[in-house]
Amino acid sequence: MRHLLFPSDTSDSTFEIPFEELYEKGYRGVIFDIDNTLVPHGAPADERAVLFFKRLHQIGYDTVLLSNNKEPRVSSFADDVESKYIYKANKPMKKGYMRAMERMNTEPSNTLFVGDQIFTDVWGANRVGIRTYLVNQIDKKEEIQIVLKRKIEAVVLVFYKLHLHKQKRAEKKRKHQGTGGRIK
Repeated sequence: MRHLLFPSDTSDSTFEIPFEELYEKGYRGVIFDIDNTLVPHGAPADERAVLFFKRLHQIGYDTVLLSNNKEPRVSSFADDVESKYIYKANKPMKKGYMRAMERMNTEPSNTLFVGDQIFTDVWGANRVGIRTYLVNQIDKKEEIQIVLKRKIEAVVLVFYKLHLHKQKRAEKKRKHQGTGGRIK
């Protein structure tokens, strides 16, 4: 179960993810959380978000905003960035992620998910096999229930970093064995 909580990748910011490279690798759809992933919690779409979605659409991506928020919040943001959306998604339940892929006509193998929370965003997307990006939250001011989840997420991230370290050590060992013990 632990690996379902680990993101496929991490990024300091949504805006630093190498979307062009990922498109070249065959990804065609991106599902986004909104609050603290694209803008501070509750903020409207800003110019950076609008230009970012234009860039994604020019690359060739289809996009869906997947939020547990109510329709007025999600639809107004979606209108501003010209994206499809699903509100009251009940993340981390699988249904919202599946509906998002249906709307983009994509599969888990060519879909990305970007969000700032492990227990809603990453866990839900991992459960349906979507490649996940966990990004740093934009604004540290949050509702109390999210603040408490962040403390538990910090523990999960410690195990995630240990997992990455073990993977790197194993890869280094395989490379070393592949050279007959000689260092190239």
